[in-house]
Order: sequence, then structure tokens, then C-alpha cells
Amino acid sequence: MSDDLNEFTAEIADQIDSFVLAVTEVAKGEEPEQAVSMLLLEVSQLMLAGGRLGAIADVVPDDRFEPDSGPDPDVDALRSALSRLLEPIDVYYEVFDPYVPKSKPVAARLSDDVADVVADLAHGLAHHRAGRAHEALWWWQFSYLSNWGATASAVLRALQSVVSHARLDDPIMESQDPAGRALADELVEELAEQLDDAVVLGGPHT
Repeated sequence: MSDDLNEFTAEIADQIDSFVLAVTEVAKGEEPEQAVSMLLLEVSQLMLAGGRLGAIADVVPDDRFEPDSGPDPDVDALRSALSRLLEPIDVYYEVFDPYVPKSKPVAARLSDDVADVVADLAHGLAHHRAGRAHEALWWWQFSYLSNWGATASAVLRALQSVVSHARLDDPIMESQDPAGRALADELVEELAEQLDDAVVLGGPHT
């Protein structure tokens, strides 16, 4: 690869590694009141990396067949931890393809989707850590276009919606049952209090 592409790959690898580490820390649940805000921030930053991958020319792998990167990443523990942490708002609804006429929203889970994104990214990290930078870049671009890009975009929209409900004092009305709705609204209220107490970077708006 050229020096520019090597530098680009290193930057993408740093962004992806940072995302995986941050999500793993969030899933520990040590600061549950920060979970939504941190995930919103991390997924937003990941989408910047994805946008860069989508904007460059197609990456052509060195070999016809993908080298073995070892066992698939085990994200079951991460998935379960996120499910417990995000339980009140875990289920959300998303249109699978906005360009398919009359598409109906389908149910999804934040915990499943975030874990699946981490699995895709970790697969590429395995290539990168094994010294196969070009293969890693190819995988990240291919999987961004085919899978994790759309998944992370859906997660970002869902998280942004939760924060919007919190900031605009707008209860989450859609829920599977009254108990679930109450839990979701309680989480939104807690998030609103947290955001009100947060320090706004750059000082107050004037």
C-alpha cells in the first residue's frame, strides 16, 4: 500500500479500536446513567470512520481468498450486558431499506446491533494486529457497505431519539406494555437530569 493509504488505515484502526474498547467499558455498567450518552458519542464517531471508508475507492484485497483471522469474536457476553443495561429502551423500530416502497418498520434491539457491529469491527482488527493492514482495510470497507454501516446508522438514530425525548421532555409513548413504557420514560427522565447537569463544551450559549 502507499504511504497515504497506510496512514489512512492506521487512523481507521485507531478509531475502530477506540470504539470497541469504549463499548466494552460502557457494557460493564459501572456508570449506567452515562450509558446512552456515551454510546451516542461513540457511535457518532464510528460513523465518521465509516463515512471515510465509504468515500474512498474500492479496496482490492491482496489475495483472492481471505486469510484465516482466527475464531470469530465472541460477543455474547457483551450482548447480554448491554441488554441488561439498556433494557427499558433496548427494543426499537427501524425501516430496513428506506428505498424499498412501502417498507414496514421492523423490531430490532440496540444490544444485538451494537454487539454485531463490534463483531464485524473486531474481525478486521484481528487482520490488522496480524500485520495484514490491507486485508483489514478491505474488510472494514466491505462490511461497512454490506452490514455494520446500516446497523450503526440505525443504532445512532435510535440513541439520538432517546436523547431528543430527554431534552424535549417528550415521553416515549410507544412501548410493548405499560410497565416497559414506564421504565423507558423513567430512563429518559434520568438522562434529561444528567444532561442538564453536564458541562457544555464551549461555555453557555449567548
